[in-house]
Amino acid sequence: MQYSIKAILILALWVVTQIGFAESDSLYSSRSLSLELASKAVDGAIKACRKKGYSVAVAVVDRGGNVTALLRDRFAGPHTIETAIRKAWTANSFRQSTSVLAGLLKEGRIPDQVQHNPGALLVGGGLVITAQGETLGGIGVSGAPPGSSERDSIDGACAEAGLEAIWEDLELAD
Repeated sequence: MQYSIKAILILALWVVTQIGFAESDSLYSSRSLSLELASKAVDGAIKACRKKGYSVAVAVVDRGGNVTALLRDRFAGPHTIETAIRKAWTANSFRQSTSVLAGLLKEGRIPDQVQHNPGALLVGGGLVITAQGETLGGIGVSGAPPGSSERDSIDGACAEAGLEAIWEDLELAD
């Protein structure tokens, strides 16, 4: 029995669709923060720290860890820029706040090597940015003195204020 190439291709295509490979599983859509929303989060965090008397740097990274928005208040130290970026990157990369990660490291619940991951910084002040169950990036704040523990860092409270500034926008986003 002689089969045409067209018939073989049709049969092959049918088989592939039956096992799920021809479906659009290879393409995904995702949401990302606009520059305006990232800037609004940065502004909210800086204003919260100013009210507490601290000059800080704030960074927002996208889901890929790329810096989307970054500001350094006039009296924040020169180290705060890199530190804010690393906190935002770490929270986004590990999908966990940096203060929780620091606590897990201290308790020995995550491997010591995690803190040596290039770019990672496990100190309070970095939070994950999520909306409707999807990770959109991270926010990091640096420049305020630490609180009484990693879990109540002033940087972390200011990062939280940055998220609060965009919360409604995130929850209403389609």
